[in-house]
Amino acid sequence: MLFDLRGRGRRRTVQITYIGLAVLFGGGLVLFGVGGGFGGTGILNAVNSNEGSNAASFSSQIKKYEKLARKNPTSVSAWEQLTSAQLHEAGGEAYVTQTGQVTAKGKELFGATARSWEHYLSLNPPKPNLELAKRMALSIFAPEGLDQPAAGVQALQIVVAEEPKNGTYWAQLAVYAYKAKNVRVGDLATAKALALIPAADRKRVKTELEAAKKSPGGETLTGTTNGKKFTVKKSPSGSYTGAIPSTTTPTPAK
Repeated sequence: MLFDLRGRGRRRTVQITYIGLAVLFGGGLVLFGVGGGFGGTGILNAVNSNEGSNAASFSSQIKKYEKLARKNPTSVSAWEQLTSAQLHEAGGEAYVTQTGQVTAKGKELFGATARSWEHYLSLNPPKPNLELAKRMALSIFAPEGLDQPAAGVQALQIVVAEEPKNGTYWAQLAVYAYKAKNVRVGDLATAKALALIPAADRKRVKTELEAAKKSPGGETLTGTTNGKKFTVKKSPSGSYTGAIPSTTTPTPAK
């Protein structure tokens, strides 16, 4: 099996990762490594296989490493372990709803995790933790998380440095970079992605990345339904967000 979903914490973290991926590209696009098989193991395999089975158990670890980090703020290990524990805890039901929405409490934890990660990187670890970088990019900094594309770019640059032949991550880096208005990095990542993926998939991926560059925040569309105007946004993946008026005729009040 790709994932062991018996634990609540693991189910939740996997759900967060899938949501982040869906927002970036949507619809099982070949960039995820689903069906296409290019770029190594694919993004869906980036979830850490060492997750615990109970999200509640990570709260004690968070307290432990928070204490260690306060005692020794220059300890790379303490901040690395704190970030890891917070990422595991972020998979709990108190932080993400059944529909995948991050709760107010979840936003707080996501923010704390981002700060821990930033402090960890500020200590210049000789080799930043690859799995943490993947998790930060795919969940914490994703649109459904904190929506911080510039921070996502930083995390994904760590990933592609370690896995330079994975076209999937280069493509994700391009999308984040365009959203962060860093066209130079976006173009470089796009070129890398297109050079690495199979020729059969290149045209489709190129179209997706061109759309991300053209409308990094999503294309705004307007229309009229049942006499009412509405506005929705089309993401580079082709998905839509926004309120569309119901076409159902309301039942008169008695």
